[in-house]
Amino acid sequence: MDFDAVLPDVGSFGIYQKLIITMLLPAVLPCAFHAYSQLFIASRQAHWCRQPDLEPWANDYPEIVKNLSIPKELRDGDFKYSECKMFDRNYSDIVRYLNSKSPADLAQYGFQYDEDVDTINESHLIECTSGWNYDRNMFPNTIVMEWDLVCSKDFYTTFALVLFGVGGLIGNYVFGYLQDYWGRRPSFFVYLFLEIVACVLSSFAWNFPSWMVFRFIVGITVPAILASPYVLAIELVGPNHRVFCTIVLNIAYSLGLVLLSGVVYLVRDWRFLSLAVSVPLLLLFSCFFVLPESPRWLVATGNYKKAAKVMKTIAKFNRKTIPDDYEEVLRSKMKSNSAIGTITPETVQSIGILDLFKTYNMRAKTLIITFIWFSNTCVYVGLSYYAPALGGDEIWNFFLAGAVEFPTYVFLWPGLIYIGRRWILCTSMIVGGVACILTFLVQHNQTIMLILYCIGKMGISSAFVVLPLAASELYPTVVRGLGMSVSSVIGMIGPIVIPLVNHMGSNMLVLPLIIMGSLLTIGGMASLFLPETMGKPLPQTIADGENVPLTNPFADLFKCNKRNKNKNDGLVCNVCNIEIKNLKL
Repeated sequence: MDFDAVLPDVGSFGIYQKLIITMLLPAVLPCAFHAYSQLFIASRQAHWCRQPDLEPWANDYPEIVKNLSIPKELRDGDFKYSECKMFDRNYSDIVRYLNSKSPADLAQYGFQYDEDVDTINESHLIECTSGWNYDRNMFPNTIVMEWDLVCSKDFYTTFALVLFGVGGLIGNYVFGYLQDYWGRRPSFFVYLFLEIVACVLSSFAWNFPSWMVFRFIVGITVPAILASPYVLAIELVGPNHRVFCTIVLNIAYSLGLVLLSGVVYLVRDWRFLSLAVSVPLLLLFSCFFVLPESPRWLVATGNYKKAAKVMKTIAKFNRKTIPDDYEEVLRSKMKSNSAIGTITPETVQSIGILDLFKTYNMRAKTLIITFIWFSNTCVYVGLSYYAPALGGDEIWNFFLAGAVEFPTYVFLWPGLIYIGRRWILCTSMIVGGVACILTFLVQHNQTIMLILYCIGKMGISSAFVVLPLAASELYPTVVRGLGMSVSSVIGMIGPIVIPLVNHMGSNMLVLPLIIMGSLLTIGGMASLFLPETMGKPLPQTIADGENVPLTNPFADLFKCNKRNKNKNDGLVCNVCNIEIKNLKL
């Protein structure tokens, strides 16, 4: 059943499609807002042990209080105040000592106290006994501060991100099925309502477990609500305009990341921030009666009456004329297309997941695409999560992480049209991966590290756009939906694993970047084995897919055959056409 054959009747990319795509742009904001606001809601700021006896001096003489109660330890190549240890001292004696000093003496205080009281040199370290003080200059309150999720509970926020990823994995499967069962339009608004309600309820959470339950529900909806606008937009336009839809919606997603940094800049308290990224999204429900159902889905499910109604609306806006009995015309054309096609219902019903692995060619393509999908999801989510950990202003870092994606689309758009998929995918991944790995050499230079991080983010952003397009053109039609579902579901393991990788950066800041860079580089090299799909007909059956072989650029580069043998017994390379002297095969 080829809906693309009847779409030109009403216009494959007219005024109507452009209006709907414009309305769909804000629909990707919920995913951008809710997937990454958790980084700031659970932001981990500098903290140190609280000592109640010294609290009266903490505001006026913070450094004195820290020097007296907190030891320094080596972290990230520098000596910093310990976050979980304090001196085991008689603080009552210290208070009496401080009371005996004048403000002028305290203002010039260095480390004289160690010289004045001998017992301090014999002190040892203990765990924090009275809670923690936090640096609240950036954020006045986060869940970390409110529920003391530090030291022995430091892993709790990482676990929350892991659970969020698990929710996404479940939601990607469950809501993907419901989307095909209910339709694109109602599914989107059900996801949206559930996501907004769960995020609003999380702002009223009374403890960490309750907050984590609500965030898990948000996580379930995030990948599904991101997919819905993409699917609806692509199904409304012809094949030649799908690249445009993909690029434009990715631009809107990147804009969502930039807008989120602006919201966080204005709203710093975690409870108000949860409301700020949720309540305004209720405005999206104003589009409920304007957005159409996908006519492609309606035809696929046999609902020709509603499909014809949507098609008439499209034709009216696009100034196309279609007959009043278009329902019958549509039904007739679709049956005709099915009759002459190579795919029958019996063929589709006999297809299963094993068909992705039966032949060497299909198995290799499936494994390579799936590995690249996993790598890209890991690194894109990982770098987005990692932005606040780069040091300096974490809101500014996150803003840059979103803003640097825009230049990639300027080059990506013409590149996909004139260069192709494979080399853009490969180059994007390798450049991004190498940039991440190079941070190891400049880990003490924050500015250069930030530049390399931005290059890495640009690379993975580009690859993240190209991969679904290339995959949809590589998988044959009979297994296209199944293949992309398998690859994307396995890719969703990335957001589960990557918070654990980032957590490893607690002691070595660049370690997660090295791991992500290596993964991205390997994925980029693997992409070279995939065939180019630009301008090629889409494979319909498994047999068609077998006729599109894998490539081996490394073998082609060094392979020389005995063609054009000359009198000097030389050979001519097939690739570079340069004569190689005195070489016997």
